[in-house]
Amino acid sequence: MEPIPTDLVNADFAVARYGEAGRVWLEQMWLGDPLADAVAGDTHPGGTSTSLLRTALERGIDALDDPTESMRDLFAFLDDEPEWVDHDRMARAADALIVNTAPLGIVLGAASLVRGAGNTIAAKPLAVTGRYVSQPAVRSVEVGEWLSRVIAPGGMRRRGGGFAYTVRVRMIHAHVRQMLWRRGDWDEKAWGVPIPQPYMAFTMAEFGHIAIEAMQTLGVRFTDRELDDIYHLWRYLGHVIGMSPELNPTCEADHVRIEELYRLTSPGPGPDDRDFVVALTDDYLVPELANVLPGPRKWRRRMATTTMHGLQRVFIGDHDADALGIPDVKIKHVLARVGPALSLASRAQRLGGERRARARVERAYRAREAELERMRAEYRLAGDLVDAAPDAARSGQRRRFGDHQPPNRSAALTSSERQ
Repeated sequence: MEPIPTDLVNADFAVARYGEAGRVWLEQMWLGDPLADAVAGDTHPGGTSTSLLRTALERGIDALDDPTESMRDLFAFLDDEPEWVDHDRMARAADALIVNTAPLGIVLGAASLVRGAGNTIAAKPLAVTGRYVSQPAVRSVEVGEWLSRVIAPGGMRRRGGGFAYTVRVRMIHAHVRQMLWRRGDWDEKAWGVPIPQPYMAFTMAEFGHIAIEAMQTLGVRFTDRELDDIYHLWRYLGHVIGMSPELNPTCEADHVRIEELYRLTSPGPGPDDRDFVVALTDDYLVPELANVLPGPRKWRRRMATTTMHGLQRVFIGDHDADALGIPDVKIKHVLARVGPALSLASRAQRLGGERRARARVERAYRAREAELERMRAEYRLAGDLVDAAPDAARSGQRRRFGDHQPPNRSAALTSSERQ
């Protein structure tokens, strides 16, 4: 086995416990996304990679006058839908998720993103791009925007909005890798490649099992069929976003194993991670919760803060919450017991037959779009920001990570490349 990134911990135990899965996890710390990385590193006649990508997503690769070999290779992959893909299953998954928009929105912030903050290596690309602490609300709204397109009717079909949005996010990852390599201070020996396959796999788990488990704590109950459909959706999304077949999770057990390997090999959170959790909580999660509480403004803010800290502790556990500096609050004991009571309301909503269920789904889609419009306005999101991934080189930030110089990369990221 190749040497592992030196800042990872418990590597031997990961292999001893998980066998081949543990070895793949460690080895793919050196693997990014070869297809997208090649596109990001190329010079493209006729425009930037971003503009050409948009055209090819909307009209097909043949709409480009002179596509590079790297662009052709990427779209050969994207246009070749795997035989196992079942769009009916993904449509059912979207319906199951959309009717639970409110709890899903809570857990993606208070459980998924907070759980991800427990690994300081995984967070370094976000820290250097300047978005980790400075824009947690905008980042959260953008995640909601992407998710709304993924779970829209037909969103993950080849010409669907969720498919295109996901491919564009994939290219952001590739451009961030190029930028970090170009800077010359990314410590590849210690951390592996930026945004490696294992941390991409964990992102699938953040939206999959981590979110589902937290929603169950809040009383949401999915049927076995719905769960299978939801994991199928995330499997295809992982494929589109550039996951390797060896690590792309296909079922709940895969998600759980990925979560365990992420935590096992993580050196823990650092100062940036703790600052991020504070910013995410204070600037986004608490205001959003306070908006739906009754009473005077100061009381709503205070109650929302205490409740959110309690939820975070329930979702990730006291040990990890302590490491992230999340305040301990007594209300966690109450919140940990609300699930069974709320599940009665969840089951009651399913009564009434297929016609009522369809109406409920349609109302949920309309309500979700209205909520996104509110958030876009409130957080001042102008236009479509998915391709506007700021980088440290362009913004003037020059955070030094270490003295190790990674291998020379011939491809360089230019500021025009992501405009």
